Amino acid sequence: MSASEQKLYLLDYGAGNVRSLLNAVEKLGHRIEYIKTVEDFAQADKIIFPGVGAFGYAMRALKSSGFAEPLKAYIASGRPLMGICVGMQVLFEGSDESPSEPGLGVFEGRVELFDKRLKSVPHMGWNAAQVVHQENALTSAVPEIGEDSRYYFVHSYAVPYTGVGAQRGYVHSATRYVDQAVVSSVWSRNVFATQFHPEKSGAAGLALLQSFIERDLVRPPSSAGELRTPEDIDSALTVRVIACLDVRANDQGDLVVTKGDQYDVRESADMGGDVRNLGKPVDLAKRYYDEGADEIAFLNITSFRNLPFRDTPMLEVLRQASRSIFVPLTIGGGVRDSVDPDGEHVWPAVQVAGEYFRSGADKVSIGSDAVYAAERYWQRKAEGQEPLDGSTAIEQIAERYGRQAVVISVDPRRVYVNTPEDANDHHVIRTAFPGPNGEQYCWYQCTVKGGREGRDTDVRQLVMACEALGAGEILLNCMDKDGTNSGYDIELISDTKAAVSIPVIASSGAGKPEHFAEVVEQTAVEAVLAAGIFHRREVPIAAVKSYMQEQGIPIRSAEDGV
Repeated sequence: MSASEQKLYLLDYGAGNVRSLLNAVEKLGHRIEYIKTVEDFAQADKIIFPGVGAFGYAMRALKSSGFAEPLKAYIASGRPLMGICVGMQVLFEGSDESPSEPGLGVFEGRVELFDKRLKSVPHMGWNAAQVVHQENALTSAVPEIGEDSRYYFVHSYAVPYTGVGAQRGYVHSATRYVDQAVVSSVWSRNVFATQFHPEKSGAAGLALLQSFIERDLVRPPSSAGELRTPEDIDSALTVRVIACLDVRANDQGDLVVTKGDQYDVRESADMGGDVRNLGKPVDLAKRYYDEGADEIAFLNITSFRNLPFRDTPMLEVLRQASRSIFVPLTIGGGVRDSVDPDGEHVWPAVQVAGEYFRSGADKVSIGSDAVYAAERYWQRKAEGQEPLDGSTAIEQIAERYGRQAVVISVDPRRVYVNTPEDANDHHVIRTAFPGPNGEQYCWYQCTVKGGREGRDTDVRQLVMACEALGAGEILLNCMDKDGTNSGYDIELISDTKAAVSIPVIASSGAGKPEHFAEVVEQTAVEAVLAAGIFHRREVPIAAVKSYMQEQGIPIRSAEDGV
């Protein structure tokens, strides 16, 4: 049967962003339908099963929809299945993430939490998937995993790779994340699955999807031959370069990308005072994808409170962008409990996030509401109450979609003090850059409402609370550095990295390629972000990556791009 004749189905249990997978399949020239009923399993020639979020939520959703047993019967029938991320994990016997919830048991083994002692968790970024068969005598039906390619991973739990026992019969590739080697893909008979996201892995990921859709998935049941040892799996994680687009409506009502200087997005009065217009969001995002950006972030800085949420323009921006951009997309702004103008339709934050995910986002960024949540966390803790009660947007989104889906956007500013005692118990650093009156110390004050209001909360209080609440990543801005092109605030970033075990994105202040390398070398951040210098083509993304590579910093190359 040709690929054009086969019936390709997608099994969606209500996970996160499946739109990107649909768009990727269509980009490859194929059609895919949703499995809506148990009867659809009998009609399918091939099934793709993507998953995002918690293991337990995925298994409960499969069971409540009545799909768990039909899925196992489909696998037993010998027809091809491709699992992605949690769609791979549920094929195992169980997971430490949800110890009481058994998996489908297709493969022997359990999914375990990464060890956080030597690395940030989640494992988030572009890494290699190394085929583990030392002598690969398989047919041309082998799924095309490129040894030199990089694929996008985002997960806190994984199957440890041993290369012995039952793994000899199903492990196809393994990946090293700092000190641990983990299973990154499995292939046994008619079942192929990846821990990484092909639909978010640029050209390399699209090629892998294409090989599954268009080729026969045939692998002899064999455990013969030696596999690479865990020690043979090399570390290949790259530092992500992220392009950020601040999006708002201008005075004419058009949606534009803008950029502020220390958060002021308007031109000077002698230039007309209009909102600075640097391009259309989707067009600019596509340009960055073509130029090799590893991720793209849309930060919505217009509230759109006069519109019903479903009519929010950012939803359409995501839908359009995800049709042609196959790297991770983050959306920020408005991820909070909200009410439509009619006063009747209430949108809990977890539903707002769900709409963003279904429209094409992979992660949501929370700003002001994260500060309020952190303040409540520390207040409850001081009062002797349980600080984690499931009431915050961070907790609810992380519980359903996984902590990797929640980014905390921090907008701090320096407050200089003469002595640590002057900081009123806030976390203080001794700075190499004295204040206007020669102050030798400072603390970083969190702000809300786009930097317009300072709070009695410091950055360390914020990030530690948000990590405890379930956030998976910190987007660390700096109001003092924004738009200055003078380099990142190394002191702020180093101090924040020391406070959390989740990944940190350095933002604000980059003006030349050297600044990107400097912050990585001095702070070990997992990602670097810039906006204005990319928008205005002052520093191309390619120039940043080329310089970082010259300095020995691992990056995703252009060959893995579009």
